[in-house]
Amino acid sequence: MTPSSSVAVCLWYDSNAEEAARFYTSLLPNSAILSVSPVMVTFTLDGVPFQALNGGPQFKPTEAASIAVTTKDQQETDYLWSALTADGGEEGQCAWLKDRFGVSWQIVPQILSKLLGSPDRQAANRATQAMLQMSKIDIETLESAFNGA
Repeated sequence: MTPSSSVAVCLWYDSNAEEAARFYTSLLPNSAILSVSPVMVTFTLDGVPFQALNGGPQFKPTEAASIAVTTKDQQETDYLWSALTADGGEEGQCAWLKDRFGVSWQIVPQILSKLLGSPDRQAANRATQAMLQMSKIDIETLESAFNGA
């Protein structure tokens, strides 16, 4: 049997769902607004389906759910980090942040999993310790720690 259903992440906003969706889709390639109504905005972020609901003030975003983005390099990491923390966003620990809408994100350079998952456990532990001191991930610092510098 082939299911006919589809899956999308639904994010709850007080009344600014369209503003949030337009902001998010401006940041990531292969992203688009698909439909807008007074209650719901459907959109994709790098091809992944999302919904933004104008649900009112009853619920607020929580760190229990986040949007994780794997970045290719420091330039992309810096760009997304700066854009998402601007205008009221806030930095967190170890690649986590909240955007100005209160939504949590993880901006993670792809090399991070390679370094932390290395079979050289001592080097991986040094990289882990370096990461634990960071907000935004700094690839050069991670690589230096991994290499014992």
